[in-house]
Amino acid sequence: MAFFKKTAAAEPNKPLTLFQRRWKKFKSLKRGYYSLVIITTAYVISWFLPILVNNTAIVVHYEGETYFPAVRELVGMSYFHAGSEFGMTGEFADKEASYRLLDETWEQANSDNFVIMPIYPYGPIEDFQTAGNQAFLAPFAPDGHGHGRVLGTDDRGRDVFSRMAYGFNVSLSFALALVLLEYLIGIPLGMISGYKGGWFDTILQRFIEIWSTLPTLFVIIIVVSLITPSFALLLALLSITAWIGICWLIRAEFLREKSKDYVAAAISIGVPTRKILIKHILPNSLVPIITYFPFAIVAGIGSLVSLDFLGFGLPAPTPSWGEMVQMGLKYITSNPVKWWLIASPLGAMFTTLLMTVFVGESIREAFDPKVFSRLR
Repeated sequence: MAFFKKTAAAEPNKPLTLFQRRWKKFKSLKRGYYSLVIITTAYVISWFLPILVNNTAIVVHYEGETYFPAVRELVGMSYFHAGSEFGMTGEFADKEASYRLLDETWEQANSDNFVIMPIYPYGPIEDFQTAGNQAFLAPFAPDGHGHGRVLGTDDRGRDVFSRMAYGFNVSLSFALALVLLEYLIGIPLGMISGYKGGWFDTILQRFIEIWSTLPTLFVIIIVVSLITPSFALLLALLSITAWIGICWLIRAEFLREKSKDYVAAAISIGVPTRKILIKHILPNSLVPIITYFPFAIVAGIGSLVSLDFLGFGLPAPTPSWGEMVQMGLKYITSNPVKWWLIASPLGAMFTTLLMTVFVGESIREAFDPKVFSRLR
């Protein structure tokens, strides 16, 4: 018992590891820490938008049968429920059922059938062809059914808040996927180039110097004019040159680290090169990898928004901040001014990019080798 008590008493005095000290420093930088919490929470929630912000019902109970169309959409399962399946006639008999109309009809009739709609029952792609939708509704103005729209509607009657929410998921997912590709290409090449040196490093550096002059935007314009753009295609086109930055950073780190004594010791005892690269040098080269990540996210979001704004991005009707900004600019000088069309996407972009930069600055300060050193 005395041994366990002694161990428990000594535990609070156990020195923090380097990572723990850096994480503690990061948490003390409230601006970056809370920005990370907000962005992470918002991104996780955005994956549940089909059951939170959608015109598709979560649950439909009709004549003893229960359906879950929004849940099936959430998990990526195909579904189609014609209006006739739920007793609808007329224009909705052969089309997708209007779940908001079903909800209103059954509620007014005090029917045993019921519909459970998402918290915000408007989808990102439904337009004025859907009953009740109107173009250019101002924020909180009632639509044809007397329901207010938080951020109004656009020129096609599509809900601005819904498109902005889905656009957040699309933009951040694209940026994360692009950064992942950058790292998968750039880090291995930088590791080998910096450690091996010699002819491999010389050839790779000359290749990078030539490859970095490739006009990526012109390549995208040419390819998109021939092939319908998609999420994967734009990722592939942008990743052609995006990996160069992280490759240079990792190469510089490995050039510095390979001259250290611990690398010479590992070589002298016959440690395989692969283990030296991955288990010895790479853990000591994480600072540029981690600090570069948030700023690469900012660049990825900006790239997609720019392409969508120019008309070379994701195809319609994909919710996109760039497409929303482009449309908002068309009506910025109209009478009356449709200010919400431009203010909503720009506000979302500004907030997201600003918080991402806050996270990047805080990470850079927390991982600053001048603040925390392994020798301290």
